[in-house]
Amino acid sequence: MRATYFPGLAMPRFAANLTMLFNEHEFTDRFEAAAKAGFRAVEYLFPYAYPKELLAEKLSRFRLQQVLHNLPAGDWAKGERGIAGLPDRVGEFQDGVGNPPGVPEERIRETVVKNLRFAADKLKAAGIRLLVEAVNTRDIPGFYLCGTQQALDLITATGSENIFLQYDIYHMQRMEGELAATMQTHLPRIAHIQLADNPGRNEPGTGEINYPFLFALLDRIGYGGWIGCEYKPRTTTTEGLGWYAPWRN
Repeated sequence: MRATYFPGLAMPRFAANLTMLFNEHEFTDRFEAAAKAGFRAVEYLFPYAYPKELLAEKLSRFRLQQVLHNLPAGDWAKGERGIAGLPDRVGEFQDGVGNPPGVPEERIRETVVKNLRFAADKLKAAGIRLLVEAVNTRDIPGFYLCGTQQALDLITATGSENIFLQYDIYHMQRMEGELAATMQTHLPRIAHIQLADNPGRNEPGTGEINYPFLFALLDRIGYGGWIGCEYKPRTTTTEGLGWYAPWRN
């Protein structure tokens, strides 16, 4: 579950995911590396280990926009991958604004809907959109939200106008395919897209996904949001940026 800060610009606009990219640098040095590589926006999983003033200074100094980050997801180091569906941790989720064994599915769904509604209202007051992402269960077994329609149904159930779909091309290629048709069908509800190739979750051009076709499609159908580069470089980030050269600023 994520929060996004800026409406998109003309396509294609790519944001460097600083959790995944430029790992040859310390995290706080990745802002400069991303800017030098031509990126004008960044995203990351969890910014909470760093003072917000430091992150704001880095963004300002290197003229970068922060377009996305995750809400707290529990203890990531211990294997937790989200707490929005945990009935006994509603307070923890709400303070920070998986599919738990032994909890009935209907109770999980009820808890997720309640938490989404709460977070959407809080974030709307701050001018921030809430995004919901489905994740493949091959990489993260047991993850509760794992399909596009499931995510859209949850969003609808909240009744909120401040919740949108974050569509991850890599995850949905692994779960359901039909990438082009799905993005075109649900374009009005998609506020952010992320990419990686499959197999391997490496950079575009290393696997089976036809990214030039998808980029052209998104341009043709009028997608105006950001595309987050949430992939694992096969070697180093810089060596693997050949795919990005046509769009480098």
